[in-house]
Amino acid sequence: MAEILQAIGIAGAILLPIILLTLVVSITAVKRGETSMGHGDAAHHAEPAHAVAAAAKPAAGSKLIPRRSMISWMTLAWAAFSASMLAAATATGRFMFPNVLFEPPPTFKAGYPDELQTGIVDERFKLRFGVWLVKDNDVVTGALGIYALSTVCTHLGCTPNWLAGEQKFKCPCHGSGYYKNGINFEGPTPRPLERYAISLADDGQILVDKSHKFQYEKGEWINPQSFLKVPS
Repeated sequence: MAEILQAIGIAGAILLPIILLTLVVSITAVKRGETSMGHGDAAHHAEPAHAVAAAAKPAAGSKLIPRRSMISWMTLAWAAFSASMLAAATATGRFMFPNVLFEPPPTFKAGYPDELQTGIVDERFKLRFGVWLVKDNDVVTGALGIYALSTVCTHLGCTPNWLAGEQKFKCPCHGSGYYKNGINFEGPTPRPLERYAISLADDGQILVDKSHKFQYEKGEWINPQSFLKVPS
């Protein structure tokens, strides 16, 4: 409802000045036309001599406007009015149909478990889905498996980089650092990275569900959905 009222207000702000301008131009053109017609009638009823004199030398201060000029002014006025109506309709439609942000689906398949190497951070899905896949021992249970880490820094939402040489995730914004398992250990970040739900699809591929998050500080990493066990 607020968007509709805002659209109506913008349309009114666009229309009002142009409508007033259209009215002023129309009234002026009509008055000048009446003046021109009045002088024409006076000249018709006057004597021929006075008519010739009036035709040769119009009265001082009288400004006659040709019929074609009046039509041109009227055409310009209505063209301006039509343009204002089109602009108002465009503004209204703009608020009726807002921008839609198309995001990738919350679930996606990430290949088969045996495609991942133990101890290696898989960055194939970082740009499109904002996910790191890691095949390693679970920090909670100690079991070998796969977990899906969010690429969003828990400090202010920047995207850290995986530094393989230093074996850590490092945020370029404010220096927050995380171990490979997602636990924070340096910088201003207050908590570890978040995990996404992970499981096996019917075809045996890894299925990541970003609609379900798990936080270490809340004890949620113990949830079986946050970690996919694989044979050692």
